[in-house]
Amino acid sequence: MFERPDIGQRAILVHVKINGSANNQDLGEFKDLVRSTGAEIATIVTVQRSTPDAKLLIGSGKVEEIGKLAYSLEADIVIFNYALSPSQERNLEKICHKRVLDRTGLILDIFAQRARSYEGKLQVELAQLKYLSTRLVRGWSHLERQKGGIGLRGPGEKQLESDRRLLRARIKQISKRLDKLRQQRDQGRAARRKTTTPTVALVGYTNAGKSTLFNRMTESTVYSADKLFATLDPTLRRMQISKGQHIVLADTVGFIQDLPHDLIEAFHATLQETQEADVLLHIVDASDPNRDNNIEQVQAVLEEINALDVPQIMVFNKIDQIDMLPNIDLDAHGRIRHVWMSALSGEGEELLKQALRQYFEHKVERAWLHMPPTEGGLRSELYSRGVVLQESVDDKGFWLIEADIPLNILKKFAEFKIPEESVQRASI
Repeated sequence: MFERPDIGQRAILVHVKINGSANNQDLGEFKDLVRSTGAEIATIVTVQRSTPDAKLLIGSGKVEEIGKLAYSLEADIVIFNYALSPSQERNLEKICHKRVLDRTGLILDIFAQRARSYEGKLQVELAQLKYLSTRLVRGWSHLERQKGGIGLRGPGEKQLESDRRLLRARIKQISKRLDKLRQQRDQGRAARRKTTTPTVALVGYTNAGKSTLFNRMTESTVYSADKLFATLDPTLRRMQISKGQHIVLADTVGFIQDLPHDLIEAFHATLQETQEADVLLHIVDASDPNRDNNIEQVQAVLEEINALDVPQIMVFNKIDQIDMLPNIDLDAHGRIRHVWMSALSGEGEELLKQALRQYFEHKVERAWLHMPPTEGGLRSELYSRGVVLQESVDDKGFWLIEADIPLNILKKFAEFKIPEESVQRASI
């Protein structure tokens, strides 16, 4: 029986296209993903099919051809640009006599290489273990545990059962540790909510230039490179966009088409920085011919993590590669919707800061507050900003305040907000 090798850097790529399938992937991105792992591409095999084969995904004749190619080219691994079921993966390995990896496994491998923080490594390990748990295929009789005693002699616990039990225990252990880290992050977010500093999260397709832009705007040295998923761990920095106006800028993990669900689930705590931001800077590689599709993929992930309702400013980056000048696009109401710039050269950086200044200076929300007498300081801040529209006092001494509150301080008053219909009944 074929034994999987522990290592392998020389790869045969199998680009599968199923007619009419929504799971077809881009070949150029597939090659970039493979190169991001440090693997050497021996050759690329393209397979076109009308329907996927249940056992092998592709035809048996093509699989045998790939197996012979792998032998002649001394390839260590065969990577499919498609999601394989555990049984398909096993069947392919039996014929090719090489390790077989699908797109999900490839992305998991890249994440494992890129994770740097303790939390990031735990998140990747959790996703890997969940992926591996469906791919445990057999036990070995020479590792069976023998039980003693009358009526208890027999094969005992096979290696497969033991592996599954160990996996479940490790998954449970990692989940507990991540829960503690999530609680710490929640405490940090709660502390930020009490300040007047709004949070701006950078989101976008992987390799769109988020970390480069983050470094330029915050004068930081976060690792950035021209490769997919160059950075995974979120980084937060405070920066000034105008005199007296600061924001917290958050750099987050890049998205990709059909990002594995287990990865989204594992990185949910990290992606929560996106969900709870005041505004998202959606970074788009303006030079990418697939940029429209990339935008759709980012929006799909934002919807999955319940962040699609967070306001967005679209930033078209890398204009230096398309010979375009920095520019701002306005909507029908005169609000900034798109900023065209280059994070690498710095062209258009001031336009982006202008967009942020305009957003936070003019963005207000009508709110009705029910504040206790102990919150005199917050009430005074509202009056000092000139945003109070009307006020009354109820029979318990609580203030009933109607105000147009700027977005950058709205979070400070969130616990005192009450529904509009309650205010009308209270006859403020």
